[in-house]
Amino acid sequence: MAQQKKGLIARLLEGKEKSEEYARSTLPTNRWQLFWDVFKGNFGKVVKANLLILLFFIPMIIVIYFGITFLKNSGVLGPYNQGTAMGFPCPGELTGLASWSTVQNEFMLYVAVLLSSVLAAVGLAGGMYVIRNMVWTEGIFVTNDFWRGVKLNYKNALQAALFFCTVLLIGKSMINFAEFTLDASDSGKVQEVFLKISIGTSWVFIVLAAMMSFWYIALGVNYKMKFLILLRNSFLITIGALPQTVFFGALALLPFALLLLYSVWPIGFILLIAIVVIFLFGFSWALLLWLDFAQWLFDKYINPKISGAKVGRGIYKKDGTAAEEGDSAAALEYQRTLLSHGRSRLVARPIKPIDDSLQVYELPQSFSREDLRRLRESKENIRDDTEAYAEEHKNDLRYVEYNRAFEEGERAVAEADAKKNKKRPKKPPKKLPENHEEPTED
Repeated sequence: MAQQKKGLIARLLEGKEKSEEYARSTLPTNRWQLFWDVFKGNFGKVVKANLLILLFFIPMIIVIYFGITFLKNSGVLGPYNQGTAMGFPCPGELTGLASWSTVQNEFMLYVAVLLSSVLAAVGLAGGMYVIRNMVWTEGIFVTNDFWRGVKLNYKNALQAALFFCTVLLIGKSMINFAEFTLDASDSGKVQEVFLKISIGTSWVFIVLAAMMSFWYIALGVNYKMKFLILLRNSFLITIGALPQTVFFGALALLPFALLLLYSVWPIGFILLIAIVVIFLFGFSWALLLWLDFAQWLFDKYINPKISGAKVGRGIYKKDGTAAEEGDSAAALEYQRTLLSHGRSRLVARPIKPIDDSLQVYELPQSFSREDLRRLRESKENIRDDTEAYAEEHKNDLRYVEYNRAFEEGERAVAEADAKKNKKRPKKPPKKLPENHEEPTED
């Protein structure tokens, strides 16, 4: 029978007709596709997770806002760049007073940020657990998983936050003190060079600590390690994958770059966009992009070396099968279940779609031998046409990939069983001692 044509709205809702590759083509086959698939397909959950994270970052945001405002006002109100009322320059005692004020004010600001990070770590712990499960394409309930993530990962999130805020506090204090020394005293060339090197080194340590904190979060939510081991591995990965870390770290912080753009180009519209973006998905964007990239690196360098670790979570092959690797008991049992049902003839070989080109001859109420011959010929024509179609399309990619995947499943199960039998120690046959005597009954 001819297919009934559908309206525009029905086609938009149901998708393309007769598109056998439609469902398969929508599955992510790499990490970039997975990122966009999660971000677009779970946008509501991304926004909800972002709001939960933002809730615990509000104290830190308030501290930073009022701290920066106070620093700007103190620079304007202080008599640092003014002369005396009689037109003479300020006395020498005021030289470097602005720098010293910056040392004190920024020290208090970063101490307050350090204290507020204790509460911000709650949002970070819950958010990174929810986003990690999204990257693994696991079913989630945002609120329940958020609090479960707080319970499981708060310690790691707090350690990462305190580590970065402590380095930021010490580094900025050294930078401000060096600038104060340069402004307040007539330093020689050697001392001036030394102080500038100190400023540059402090900035390097701050940036390095920021990148290490990103990796500390990714490692902490994926693996169970102690603090020093996590810190060491974070440093090694940061140095080993420095270009990728800088690139993806910049992409992750892209929503917050709008605030920097506003500080350089103070237009209210830019500030409005920055607030809306950060309010909706700023934190979730950063965690999603970073954890997705981190999962790619873990799958490439770490997970294949860990027994039982899954590789390729959330990624699919072109034939629609999962790309996870491993010989875990659950995976092998799943493969055995599939194999026990046998290879599907509806998927393994081409089947011609039903159309009106060939039809079975309908016998009239009173029929003759000629009618029976026509009926037999119509059935033979349909069978021959179906076999010709199957022969013509038997090498199509979808059938070849399905049969190969089925064969690979059989091979994987067979190899796992052989490996298991090989590892099983063979018991020596029981042997009677040489001087053995049969027991006798008393």
